[in-house]
Amino acid sequence: MESADGQRGRDGGSQKRSPLDVIMSQIRRKRSASDRKPLGRFLSRTSDRTGIPEDAESRNTGQNPGVGASVQSERDAGWGRVCVFLQKLGKKADSRSLSLAHCDLTATDLLELASLVQFLPQLEEMDVSWNELIGGSLTTLTSHLQHVSGIRTLKLCSCRLNADDVAALGKALPSVPLLEVLDLSWNSSISGSTLQGLLGKLHPSLRELHLVDCQLTAVDAAALGGTVAVLPKICVLDVSCNPRLTQEVEAGGFKELAASISHAVSLTTLRLQACGLTPDSLDALGNSLRCLPSVRELDLSCNKGLVGGLCRLSFHLPHITHLESLDLHLCCLTHTDLEALIQVLPSLTALTEVNVSSNKEAGGVVHQLVSVLPLTQMRRLPLNSCRLNEESFTALALVVPYLRSVDVSWCKVVGGRLPLLLDALQPSVIVELRLSSCGLTTDDLHHLAEVCRRGCVSSLRVLDLSYNGSVGDAGWSALFAAGGLGSLEEADVSLRPLTSAPCSAWLSALLGALPRMPALARLAMQRWTVGSQEGRQLQYSTKNRNIRLEWDPDVTGWKTSSQEESQPEEEEG
Repeated sequence: MESADGQRGRDGGSQKRSPLDVIMSQIRRKRSASDRKPLGRFLSRTSDRTGIPEDAESRNTGQNPGVGASVQSERDAGWGRVCVFLQKLGKKADSRSLSLAHCDLTATDLLELASLVQFLPQLEEMDVSWNELIGGSLTTLTSHLQHVSGIRTLKLCSCRLNADDVAALGKALPSVPLLEVLDLSWNSSISGSTLQGLLGKLHPSLRELHLVDCQLTAVDAAALGGTVAVLPKICVLDVSCNPRLTQEVEAGGFKELAASISHAVSLTTLRLQACGLTPDSLDALGNSLRCLPSVRELDLSCNKGLVGGLCRLSFHLPHITHLESLDLHLCCLTHTDLEALIQVLPSLTALTEVNVSSNKEAGGVVHQLVSVLPLTQMRRLPLNSCRLNEESFTALALVVPYLRSVDVSWCKVVGGRLPLLLDALQPSVIVELRLSSCGLTTDDLHHLAEVCRRGCVSSLRVLDLSYNGSVGDAGWSALFAAGGLGSLEEADVSLRPLTSAPCSAWLSALLGALPRMPALARLAMQRWTVGSQEGRQLQYSTKNRNIRLEWDPDVTGWKTSSQEESQPEEEEG
């Protein structure tokens, strides 16, 4: 039996002429040139609504009117083929943006797409990320990139690209001289000489380069450094999740990259998350950052090797005068590291976000941290998994009125003290509240319900109350009956793994609240159990409102309609 991909490839790739082509061909044979123009204009107006301009006459000034109308008809027919192809993938046509991420594209689909790009001369963005079946066949597409020479963004994340794909892309880069964003992240087989060759062909127009989790080596780092130094407009460099960059036997490569960064005077964002950084790495990096006052975002998170060595970087931080976001979460920072950071924070007057979450020692210095931050401009200060105590939790309340995002998840001190935090929230400011695994009580939920009722969280978009199984039914009922969550987009009330509890007592309150939450797009309530009839009612209510429901229907003993349809019938006897 043929697979779905094979069938789709046969239907889409082997037929050279679509039904629309046949219809247009018959029209051209039966109508004169003068008669075709009104039809061409009609199709152009239809295409206008999707971004295709009506410029055939201006482009064909001085030509025979019949020739111009014929060209326009062919263009319209091509656009029709594009629409049919995208509709087959569940996408809408846009002449300037082609987003085909997560479409399970095959090599056959890529071949058909390549034949259609000639009908997208205005294309500026192309995203074919997360299509792992196209690895090894990228040359099919890159050989046609000259038809979309105005493209500015190209994303090829997680496509299982190999060395041949990278070589083909490098060969095609001269045909897209306006390229500003290139994202090749999560392709683990592209490092080495072919990637180094591609880097040498990047245009001066490039503004963003993303190479997350590409198994880059220190040799690649050295080549990357040489490239970054000569890209006059580079603003964003993301090489996160490449731990081999700083291997001791090849550490010189990272030092070359760090030294070259000092020449990237336009750099505003540098992300080195999970790159195996050490205190020695910070020495090399700090010397370069002194020359880059334009950097606004610095991400050094998930580098546990930094433990005890942050002082080597903090000495250089005051020179980054425009720094707005500093991410140091999950770096095993010691009390000494945090003290060194606190000493330089007063010099960073542009800060709006500091992330020291998942550093257990951070819970003991919140008071000092808050006292030196520019409170009125702070927008994010996540302190999840920081071992907050009563004193630090009280100190946090001082900055909460200014924060757009509050995250104190995995801090048990919150349970029973949530009113202190909630009373400090400001309406129209807070958009994200994360309280996962905080040991919340029923009284905490009653107070949250009252805050919602007063309209104090009317702008809230994300609410995470997961892993708080100690809340009683009355608390959940009060929350959902309160209202005041009209802007909420995501809600999570899941229970922790290996646990379960019935939600029948408050399910009716939740169902009654859904019409008052028109923006809700995701509802997670995993491991809550309900009866068969209640489960179907919940499924119907969420599906009817296009809400993605995340839970475990198998725990409840009933199956969703999709599961029932896929369940094979029992054989008789």
